[in-house]
Amino acid sequence: MASLRRVANLFRRSRLDRDISEELRAHIEMRIEDNVARGLSPEEARREALVRFGNHAATKERVVASDASLGLAEWGRDIRYAARHLRRSPGFALTAIATLMVGIGACVVVFGVLNALVLRPLNLAGADRLVQVVNKQPGDDSQSYPDYLDLRARNSTFADMVAYRVDQAGMSVGSSAQKSWVYEVSGNYFEMLGVTPQVGRMIAPSDEHGPNSAPYMVLSDGFWRSRFEGDPRVVGMTVQLNKHPFTIIGVAPKTFHGTELFLWPDFWIPMVNEEQVQGYSFLEKRYNHGIYVLGSVKPGVTVVQATDNLRAVGKGLAKEHPVEDGGMEPRLVRPGLFADTVGDPMRAFTVAIMGLAVLVLLAACANLAGIFTARFADRTRELAIRISIGSGRWRILRQLLTEALLVCAAGGAAGTAAAAAMLNVLSRWQPIPEFPIHVTAVPDLKVYAVAIGLSLASGILPGLVPARQIWRMDAMQAIKSGAVTAGLLRRLTLRDVLLGVQIALCALLITSSLVAVRGMQRALKAPIGFKPEGVALASMDMHMSGYADKTALPVQRRMIDAASHIPGVTAAGTIDSMPLGTGGSNEPVFRDGTTDFRPKNTVTVAKYYAISPGYLHAAKTRLLAGRDFTWSDDDKTRRVAVVNETFARRMFGSTSAVGQHYVEPGNTRIEIVGVVEDGKYDTITEDATAAAFYPLGQYTASSTVLVVRSERPVAETMSALRGALAAIDSSLPFTLQTWPDALTLAMFPARIATAVLMVLGVLAAMLAVTGIFGMAAYSVSKRLRELGIRVAVGARRTQVLRAALSRPTKVLVVGSAAGLVLGVLASRLLAVVVYQASPKDPLVLSGALVLMVLVGLAASWIPAQRAMRVNPAQLLRED
Repeated sequence: MASLRRVANLFRRSRLDRDISEELRAHIEMRIEDNVARGLSPEEARREALVRFGNHAATKERVVASDASLGLAEWGRDIRYAARHLRRSPGFALTAIATLMVGIGACVVVFGVLNALVLRPLNLAGADRLVQVVNKQPGDDSQSYPDYLDLRARNSTFADMVAYRVDQAGMSVGSSAQKSWVYEVSGNYFEMLGVTPQVGRMIAPSDEHGPNSAPYMVLSDGFWRSRFEGDPRVVGMTVQLNKHPFTIIGVAPKTFHGTELFLWPDFWIPMVNEEQVQGYSFLEKRYNHGIYVLGSVKPGVTVVQATDNLRAVGKGLAKEHPVEDGGMEPRLVRPGLFADTVGDPMRAFTVAIMGLAVLVLLAACANLAGIFTARFADRTRELAIRISIGSGRWRILRQLLTEALLVCAAGGAAGTAAAAAMLNVLSRWQPIPEFPIHVTAVPDLKVYAVAIGLSLASGILPGLVPARQIWRMDAMQAIKSGAVTAGLLRRLTLRDVLLGVQIALCALLITSSLVAVRGMQRALKAPIGFKPEGVALASMDMHMSGYADKTALPVQRRMIDAASHIPGVTAAGTIDSMPLGTGGSNEPVFRDGTTDFRPKNTVTVAKYYAISPGYLHAAKTRLLAGRDFTWSDDDKTRRVAVVNETFARRMFGSTSAVGQHYVEPGNTRIEIVGVVEDGKYDTITEDATAAAFYPLGQYTASSTVLVVRSERPVAETMSALRGALAAIDSSLPFTLQTWPDALTLAMFPARIATAVLMVLGVLAAMLAVTGIFGMAAYSVSKRLRELGIRVAVGARRTQVLRAALSRPTKVLVVGSAAGLVLGVLASRLLAVVVYQASPKDPLVLSGALVLMVLVGLAASWIPAQRAMRVNPAQLLRED
């Protein structure tokens, strides 16, 4: 019954107030009667009764608080009261909300990306048990097909294993051909992952009956809709894939995009048809590593147990195949980002950026705490009066916390809404048109939960800053002296510390952004082993028009010859895979005379490329010693190579490499005929890497990039080149672009890092401006009378300005120095994605100092103007 009564009280509050007032009045009257009966005069009796029961409003609050049901009503009253106060102080409210929106929005955006990259598993049933099998050496992530078959057959800790690789192929429907991205998968791929079709059926283990036995294709939902307009009758249709017929058997569900998070394929085909599609089969070559292996760990089996089991299998394989394997030590990592090659740097970068975003939020919290502290100081007299008439300190603190909750709710909602909009835009963004990269960062419940948690913590914790002052406040002294005494302004306060922390974080983020900008400049001017300016590229795969490796060579020579005759062209040549592109392969290199080709005898691992005569000239790669290739270097002559400086130094030391020999696995002896300058081959930030270039006539390759250097504008060269290639083979799909445009993928991490760090630096600078402005304005407003007296007794304007702004200036100097030190300490973190990150760069240090000075000037300008215009006569009259 008591509970029902308390619920009912919520709907009859005015009546309840009257009842409490009447009961209090009755108690007072009874006390007066008792006092009169004891011999007191009516006036004394009434005075004693009123003192006995205390302040009427305070007593009523205590009575109301005794009823738990009225707590909700009191909170409602506090919310209305706080809302009225915020409406009367729009500057404070908007500043606090904007501060929170910036900090929370930045954190939620970065957390959304972190959630997509690191926290959220692949959207598959049993994704928590999926692991990728990589090798002991970080970055060595691929396996051979025979090793995959043996690992799958001999392990005892996996429910199943699948293999896949990503490549390009030319799909033709009728006379229309286009480059497409394809997953080549093992027959059990869809079965293990539990993926069911939305139309037709998926590739199954029963489809495989040996090499080239399963000419089937499963379309992705996006490709099905864009290429075939979502027609379900596409099942059973035959299309040409690199001039070979394949039958479409199904369409994957809309939610499935393969087992790499960001690379969405157009379709899937069985891996056993590799030779038919690509003109080369690795299915029986144990030394040929190029596929990725996923496994589903059995329930109850730990990752450590599964790793030990695979390593035991690897040791057995090493004994059976000592030359091919040389000792297999598998590791298990999280799938979804091409393992160590892309996943580890991307995860490290995202975690680092999340840390910087948290710093922005901390700066926002410090700013907000300073704003709340200043607001409390401005309301000291009001709050002291309320305490003196009987209002409880807990109630005052509760009302201040209610204000903080309203601010954090509004700021958190605004920041979350802005972040959700940005994440949705990011999810539709395709950063590199040539690659099917999609950043799926749509916010989910986890992201919104983090947003709510950050909002509450970011609003409530700064709102608690004045709690200590409330409990220690001397109400009478506060009423007499006003908000803050001059002595207090000269002491180090909590607000000084908070602002100093905020400025230090701002200086750190500004330094980081400048380091990224300088790194970007260095990356653009870094020696990369070729000069891309003024070069047009035509990329193609000869297999897409049905050419085998040997039949492709005459066509490649015709292309080079046709390009060379375009007016203005100074050089033309081909390479099988562009440096700083997505292709390229590595191979171990051994000294001449080696017969044991196990990894322990490897001198170095080199990137290798097949190039035509003329490529080095077209790329402007400097030949330091020896000669370039000629068309006489074909499969009828001795094997030759041109190597880079790092290769020559690691293999032969200071001895001249020209004329020396080395051997490849399989005991192929190679003579070095030239040495070229070092370059960049995989990433801009990589260390010196060995590289070898082989003549196209000896190492035929279907993958072809035609490099054409011209003195004419590149656009004109590309137009002429398009016609020349179409005249040679109109059925061969190719992509034309400038060489600088082709480096977009290689420069993408540095550009993203620069953009993100610059945005964070700008946000931090905005917060620093508001923080310094708040302190300067507060300092001036509380010292106007003192400043007026200084002017009245003859102080110069500069002295007034120094007195008014010395405190914020000192905090700015100390905070900036601390931030620069933190920036120097953070150089290792920045080096993950920033080329030659160095906060000690004089330009970075001077730039950071100049920016912090500008931040201070921008924030202090308006308070300084107010201090300079102080009118002592008017201030003293008002006082």
